[in-house]
Amino acid sequence: MSEEVQLYLDDAKDKMNKALTHLENELAKIRAGKANPSMLQGIMVDYYGSKMPLNQVSNINSTDARTLVIQPWEKNMIDPIEKAIFAANIGLTPVNSGEMIRINIPPLSEERRHGLVKQSKHEGENAKVSIRNARREAIEEIKKLQKGGVPEDEIKKAEDEMQKQTDSHSKKVDEILHRKETEIMAV
Repeated sequence: MSEEVQLYLDDAKDKMNKALTHLENELAKIRAGKANPSMLQGIMVDYYGSKMPLNQVSNINSTDARTLVIQPWEKNMIDPIEKAIFAANIGLTPVNSGEMIRINIPPLSEERRHGLVKQSKHEGENAKVSIRNARREAIEEIKKLQKGGVPEDEIKKAEDEMQKQTDSHSKKVDEILHRKETEIMAV
């Protein structure tokens, strides 16, 4: 295969891998009933006038399956952290003890579990759309190369390879979603 064609294939594969990584990051934010520090990922705290991620101004640990503990590095950061968690509107209530913040994770109702599975599937579908878009863009670019003198059989071979990559990545999305659904539905 020519170098240009391989370049487009590699670029598409890289975009597909990024879609998988993004999916895993988004699914980590969806709580499955267990306390997980990644549930607080993306919460920004006002740190002396600038916005900082919560994990850069405190330690976040899960002491058991139902409790998260946030230990700020500076005592005066407790109130801004508490406000940031409320403002994030993630359905969790922080309890301020003066030195640390505890968050109790309530057990999920059956209805809430089904809602989280639905949300997970939505994220999975977004990942699949990104994967298909990467395939479409690569194939369009590869077809343009045919006008530049790349043989038709090489174009066809590249399209087949691109389809194999797409199928493989879509299957990985399904596997990731299945694992998350199993995790969410486990009581």
